[in-house]
Amino acid sequence: MTKDNENKTSEEERISRRRFIKSSGVAVGGLAVGGVIGGLIPWRTEDNKQQRQAANETKNYNQALMFFSQAEFKTVEAATERIFPKDHNGPGAKDLGVPFYIDHQLAGSYGFNSRDYMEPPFFHGEKEQGYQGRLKRREIFRVGLRELQNYSHQKYKKEFSELSSEEQDDILKDFESDKVKLSTISASGFFNMLRGVTLEGLYSDPLYGGNIDMDGWRMRDYPGDQMNYLDVIEEGFKKIEPRSLRDHM
Repeated sequence: MTKDNENKTSEEERISRRRFIKSSGVAVGGLAVGGVIGGLIPWRTEDNKQQRQAANETKNYNQALMFFSQAEFKTVEAATERIFPKDHNGPGAKDLGVPFYIDHQLAGSYGFNSRDYMEPPFFHGEKEQGYQGRLKRREIFRVGLRELQNYSHQKYKKEFSELSSEEQDDILKDFESDKVKLSTISASGFFNMLRGVTLEGLYSDPLYGGNIDMDGWRMRDYPGDQMNYLDVIEEGFKKIEPRSLRDHM
């Protein structure tokens, strides 16, 4: 091969390599932006972390349904808010997370009456004896909410959650006084159960889903779960910032 031919071949190889590198760079660049390689490169990791943290601060993952349907939950939300409404003293049942507390309780041992004797025979008990029947609490709630809706449609032609506050109070009072005649459960029995578990959600530890930010305790000046009072026991009455079980972690 002559010297001119050798130089020509070398030049063609260099041009070929430059073309390959250029093409490869474009291809890799494309992948890095939107393809496989891009998915492996941590772009602006710190910014993404901060965005996730900001999003999580606005979410409470404990507020999710475990038992109620969406329609049932709306009814519970409206009913508990009338039992304990928001006013100048502080938040109501809805803002304190009471509907979620009730939902989670009914999904667990409370809803299944796991600690109660539930064997027959069943007799109508005295008022002081409470409920004497075969239905579990979750079943009573399901029937009660359905009957609450039926009565609301019968009396006002609307869903319970769509009624005015005065109309909702009227419905609940009719249940409380047994003006509503039900065949499966006692109307007043359901109302009393709803009222009782609403109060539990207001004043239980936030661990259980209600009493959000311990605001239910704050309205009562209740100190929550304090380990001791040695620092204030010699003083007069003193308001103490409440503490939850989480504060002892």
